[in-house]
Amino acid sequence: MVHIVGAGCGAPDLITLRGKRLLEEADVIIYAGSLVNRELLDYAKEGCEIHDSAKMTLEETVTVMDAAEKAGKTTVRLHTGDPSLYGAIGEQMRELNRLGIEYDITPGVSSFAGAAAALKTEYTLPDVSQTVIISRAAGRTPVPEKESLSALAAHGATMVLFLSAGLLDKVTEELTAGGYSLDTPAAIVYKASWDDEKVCRCTVGTLKQTAEENGITKTALITVGQFLESEFTRSKLYDPGFSTEYREATK
Repeated sequence: MVHIVGAGCGAPDLITLRGKRLLEEADVIIYAGSLVNRELLDYAKEGCEIHDSAKMTLEETVTVMDAAEKAGKTTVRLHTGDPSLYGAIGEQMRELNRLGIEYDITPGVSSFAGAAAALKTEYTLPDVSQTVIISRAAGRTPVPEKESLSALAAHGATMVLFLSAGLLDKVTEELTAGGYSLDTPAAIVYKASWDDEKVCRCTVGTLKQTAEENGITKTALITVGQFLESEFTRSKLYDPGFSTEYREATK
């Protein structure tokens, strides 16, 4: 059995209870060494076989899984954040399906949630933004043309960009081409929830300068939108004048 597990966004105590248990029980752990906090490996039992997938190809990773399965061992494939976002698990599951290897997925706390916590903010503020666009800038790996940052920026929604900290000239150019002004609030959150977490508030126009001044080139999320500064309307959910299934309006 292969368990694909979300490690959470960094802090070792942000892994789920299920994820921790699976790590403790695993015979083999394959972890994304370039991103996952190595402290999570402290949960591994004595004698557990550990592989760093940062140094492996897909084929090599699947070979380890296949060998473990044939030996009757349990494997944990440990991915940063939540594996459904930029985890490259689709191609792994395709191979596991081809080999007839059973697997399941344990979700994790994504870094986009960790970034909001670090910023002490809410992405979906009433009358400001009710939509969060999660995307990335096109670099060595392209994105579909219809999902270019300029096309997505036209919505004016909250945006959270993964894998873009090294492309900030391009990010600013595309965001402004799509409709954001240079003074639109933005923030760079480096290693959300890690001990060396860093939060840098800026604007769309000062993204690159801010990153350079703080020595940030990777392992950071870019957040953009008025949710970072705007006044907002009170939620109806807890408004005394608003009836719900559980409470009658009192005003």
